[in-house]
Amino acid sequence: MTFAQTSRLAETAPRYTSYPTAPHFHPGIDEEAVTRWIDAIPDGDAVSLYLHIPFCDRLCWFCACHTKQTLRYEPVSRFLRSLHAEIETVAAGIGTRTRIAAIHFGGGSPTMLAPADFRELMARIRAGFNGADTAELSVEIDPNDMTDEKLDVMAGAGLTRASLGVQDFDPRVQRAINREQSFELTRAVVEGLRNRGVGSLNLDLIYGLPHQTVDSVMATVGQALTLRPDRIALFGYAHVPWFKKHQTMIDETVLPDGAARLEQSLAAARLVMEAGYAAIGIDHFALPSDSLTRAADAGRLHRNFQGYTDDPCETLIGLGPSSISRYRQGYAQNIASTMDYQRRVDTGHMAIARGVELSEDDRVRSWVIERLMCDFGFSPEEALARFGRACAPVLSEAAVIAQTDRDALREKGGSYVVPAGARPYVRTIAARFDAYLARGTARHSLAV
Repeated sequence: MTFAQTSRLAETAPRYTSYPTAPHFHPGIDEEAVTRWIDAIPDGDAVSLYLHIPFCDRLCWFCACHTKQTLRYEPVSRFLRSLHAEIETVAAGIGTRTRIAAIHFGGGSPTMLAPADFRELMARIRAGFNGADTAELSVEIDPNDMTDEKLDVMAGAGLTRASLGVQDFDPRVQRAINREQSFELTRAVVEGLRNRGVGSLNLDLIYGLPHQTVDSVMATVGQALTLRPDRIALFGYAHVPWFKKHQTMIDETVLPDGAARLEQSLAAARLVMEAGYAAIGIDHFALPSDSLTRAADAGRLHRNFQGYTDDPCETLIGLGPSSISRYRQGYAQNIASTMDYQRRVDTGHMAIARGVELSEDDRVRSWVIERLMCDFGFSPEEALARFGRACAPVLSEAAVIAQTDRDALREKGGSYVVPAGARPYVRTIAARFDAYLARGTARHSLAV
């Protein structure tokens, strides 16, 4: 390991699921601005929907999502009435002139929803949005929530991809993060989905958790591979207790350090690739036949708030508390407080709290950062074709980095590329092109 690599282990950086990143959103973006952005969506455009369900029936201590624990269903029922109202408001804004290409449920735990409520929610989406009846449908699943009835309803609604939260199968690690879930339960849910014709399955795994070792991570990965998922996401645990107070329940003295996290990550990645999966970006893997692999091979891979995706839609509309929408003009985030969100949408308004409008420089940097995160490099020629003279400052910065830090970036075949040994640190390399980072006070998780 070189000195440059060793020093980068201690660095923190954004995950770059957007640019500018969420800490740089501001309240100057409001409902009026977003209404203009919606009105400007071209007729016939394909749009994606993301629905955030902000409840769990248990609180996993590692989680950094906007969610709250509830053991009663009444708050969920009350929230759903508000979500129905938001769907009606947004659907009225875009009418039938757009086509919904993809619908994604995240959380929280979308699988907390009662089967009848999930069925009604899908009916309202399909009644309000053009094309929603044939859209790709993906749901984040907590296997502990699942029943045969829920599996039947989701499959009946046209579920095309399920993403199962696993994290780790080691009971000691599970107890340390308050997420107990047996391999047998996970396997039963996988089999239940496949028996109902769900064609694509993803498993979420995490390294860098308390008590994890290389051997224990490898054991979890080995078990996961026996289920032969179509995709595997291998995330590094983001320890941000200043942002999520429940993470203070995790004993920091048993967290792996930066070197151990890197070793876990590399060992797990090797095992997954030896099993025939292609590496996608920094933390995803997919079978050669999967659409994510095909998108990566064709240079069509993208990155958004769900991670790596082959979704080509430029517009992603977020529904529910704290959800983030992406429009051609910029980003907009909903109110995070569920109660405040409900008060707002119940009166027929959108729940916009903040956002950011993109400058031309933002667009250039956003594209460069996304290509680095997806392809580990970018073409100056393509940048010039896309952005013209606006990309000159960024290309100058890239030239300086390539001349002064060849461990991070090199010029090769007319492109700037991240050397193979530096790819685990691509977040810190992408951060070199972040014009906002030095201005803010936000703290970030370890980059590896």
